Amino acid sequence: MLDHDEPTLRIQRDHPEVEGAKIKRAAYTSPMQCNINAKGKAIRLISGVMTLAIACVLAGLVVAGVLAPGWWWFVVAGTAVGGGFAVFEGWAGWCVVRAMGFKTPI
Repeated sequence: MLDHDEPTLRIQRDHPEVEGAKIKRAAYTSPMQCNINAKGKAIRLISGVMTLAIACVLAGLVVAGVLAPGWWWFVVAGTAVGGGFAVFEGWAGWCVVRAMGFKTPI
């Protein structure tokens, strides 16, 4: 069983580009590395849960007829997806912005 905390080296055999060789190429694969600290995880998790709660309130307002259905459902969906992704970042300890090389204060 692989330990997902360590990068693995996977060997691909019988690659069609090179004939006659037993081992054609090696591909380095690594799972998402934790790139935020405990404070960043907590902030992302809390903000994600709050954003999901706001999405639920917006959905309730649309269903109740306070907000006109139509484009408000796109706002609800976008808010829910954003909140869900923030919860994922907080839970996984991985920030997509930091993974792209940007420095974030938290």
